[in-house]
Amino acid sequence: MPSFPQPGSVTICEINRNLITAETLSDEQAKDTYAKVLGIVFSPVSFQTDHLFGSASPAQGAGQQERTTEESGQREDWSADLRIIFGDSLKRLFRPNDVKLLPEVDLHGVSWHQHKHILAFISGPDHVTVRDYEDSDGKDPCMLISESQRDVKLLEWRPNGGRMLSVACKGGICIWSASYPGNIASVRSGVVSGSLSRSSGSRWTVVDFLRSHNDEQISALSWSPDGRYLASGSYESSSFTIWDVAQGRGTPIRRGLGGISMLKWSPTGDYFFAAKFDGAFYLWETSTWTSEPWSSTSGFVTGATWDPDGRMILLAFSESPTLGSIHFASKPPSLDAHLLPVDLPEIPSLTCSQGIEKIAWDATGERLALSYKDGDELYKGLIAIYDVRRTPLISASLIGFIRGPGHDLKPIAFSFHNKFKEGPLLSVCWSSGFCCTYPLLFRSPVFP
Repeated sequence: MPSFPQPGSVTICEINRNLITAETLSDEQAKDTYAKVLGIVFSPVSFQTDHLFGSASPAQGAGQQERTTEESGQREDWSADLRIIFGDSLKRLFRPNDVKLLPEVDLHGVSWHQHKHILAFISGPDHVTVRDYEDSDGKDPCMLISESQRDVKLLEWRPNGGRMLSVACKGGICIWSASYPGNIASVRSGVVSGSLSRSSGSRWTVVDFLRSHNDEQISALSWSPDGRYLASGSYESSSFTIWDVAQGRGTPIRRGLGGISMLKWSPTGDYFFAAKFDGAFYLWETSTWTSEPWSSTSGFVTGATWDPDGRMILLAFSESPTLGSIHFASKPPSLDAHLLPVDLPEIPSLTCSQGIEKIAWDATGERLALSYKDGDELYKGLIAIYDVRRTPLISASLIGFIRGPGHDLKPIAFSFHNKFKEGPLLSVCWSSGFCCTYPLLFRSPVFP
């Protein structure tokens, strides 16, 4: 039977297909379970309004989050939860015919560093929070704010690029980098930069701003696996841009008429996926940048994630509780491929939902997380966790559901991290104002 978290409980972790719950969210529960194996506790990060911007005395302020800012004066408080960032605020920006589609698109609002225990997530309209779990001198998260960083939509760490973070916003992409004594980040000429000194000596700096065409709002990002190129796109344009980040130069590429909704580079770099708001999507091979157009009878693509080998991509569609998997028939650069269904019968039968919202697949291909539309009172607002097998076709077995802290909540964004051999971490930003990390441990034969 799949694990079901009772109302009023919170999920702590998975241990060998069993999702452990507790009555309250606390580090003590983590110490009694996964910390015995991993040797670390991933404390939840609060991003509630009062915690971020509430007025405080000097004594209270000493324990609050540190802030990086390039602006003088006091910023306005904001009180709406993060659903505004991913939903209502977009309605004022997107073209009217796209408004109804926007809440269904999986914007990447939380990201783990590829090699470090560093988590970044969107924590406000213009703000990004970074939590370094390896920094013993900086237990509080720090907030990245810049006058160039307006209306943040998604973010992604640069692969093989040290501690460098790309943030999609209005007018372009902010590139942040961490500096240390003896290793100072280089700022591109002409970029207005601010910094934050930390007790451990680190400093976050805006080192570049990749400006979009006509000040377009960037709404899609994807790094090439070697970290050399960054792809960006906008709902305002039918073309996407491939940036040579070291040179600061971008090359636009256009196919079709619809605005860009999603971009995903394959793990091997041989293929590239681009989806549009008009329902079309394209598979590209990157040796000559040739593409093959696709379409679906199940609506537009709301989520996409590659398998670890880059030989198939898993897709979620706006009008279907079934996923699709595109399998390449031969080696790169061939674009011969087949679209096959991946049935998830529990989604309509257990949750009474008729559609999938967001998906994430861990780097080993063994765990799949997904959120779904609506659902009945018992299952509404949960995340489903599947055990996945590729033989080579995909089969998925439901392990259970994750429940976050709070009532009437919803998962806003989630992402995997794969540094532990015992299993991946899944981090979820909840609409209740917490970013929680759930270790999914299933590869260690013995647990305390």
